[in-house]
Amino acid sequence: MKAAIIESVGKAVVGEVPDPTPGPRDVVVEVAACGICGTDLHILQGEFAPTLPVVPGHEFAGQVVGVGTAVTELSIGDQVAVDPSLYCYECRYCRDGHNNMCERWAAIGVTTAGGAAQYAVAPVANCVRLPEHIRTQDAALIEPLSCAVRGYDVLRTRLGAHVLIYGSGTMGLMMLELAKRTGAASVDVVDLNAERLATAERLGVTGSGASPDELDRPQGWDVVIDATGSAAAIQDGLDRVAKAGTFLQFGVADYATRVTIDPYRIYNQEITITGSMAVLHSYERAAELFAAGVLDPDVFISDRMPLAQYPQALGKFAAGVGRKIVVVP
Repeated sequence: MKAAIIESVGKAVVGEVPDPTPGPRDVVVEVAACGICGTDLHILQGEFAPTLPVVPGHEFAGQVVGVGTAVTELSIGDQVAVDPSLYCYECRYCRDGHNNMCERWAAIGVTTAGGAAQYAVAPVANCVRLPEHIRTQDAALIEPLSCAVRGYDVLRTRLGAHVLIYGSGTMGLMMLELAKRTGAASVDVVDLNAERLATAERLGVTGSGASPDELDRPQGWDVVIDATGSAAAIQDGLDRVAKAGTFLQFGVADYATRVTIDPYRIYNQEITITGSMAVLHSYERAAELFAAGVLDPDVFISDRMPLAQYPQALGKFAAGVGRKIVVVP
């Protein structure tokens, strides 16, 4: 079958790999679409320590075309979205309910072959059957949405909070949509990319600009969310948190990224700094929110490119062009 392959650091190609074979409790999914994410760039850069080569793609959905001998929950022809998370369920963190901190953490499309291919294999437990009204090609958005849902689980934000989001790429826009759903009094978005910021404005923001200095909230924001991973944005955002407020590191920063903090201010103003990593007990809820229309796929997906153009799609994503880019086998 055809698949994208990250062969080595800095090198992504499209080539032929063997068709996947399901284990007893696995299914084979004919991929309808696979999203590209910052994680894919980190793998390309040699981070996240995957064993290369690897078939990337952890945001995907499609049709079940094969089932293992012990699978009864799904049938051939079912449309599914796939949670890529693979946990050991045995380590301290899994036993404590923090599976995303698993000591043997793995993921489809990161440490094992993923959905940037014609076919992918997944445990049946990781598959969520899609209702008929959802276009399967759009359901690649469920995985990033599940990360955003996890972010709001961490925040435990109160009704009436004033929220500032750095970044209006896919993840920033998802955090915007969830902020509106969770009773924010205001949601402001900042981004240096005017085209992306225009999408945030289209979705409905209280205020927007290239910098929080353009917005009128001298006391700061109750919740500040970084969805960029950029050191400059993170550093600025830490200074924008109101007293008793929370800063959420949601964007994926490079390993070498460093910022400074003011410990006395954190103590004196009771500021919380926290993070949110990937998916945790949030995929099924994200699928239900997606089915209920929390996101408009035609707004969020800006580019649908053929699998044969996977390297070009990666380049487009790295350049900050568009919003969610998906490849279609």
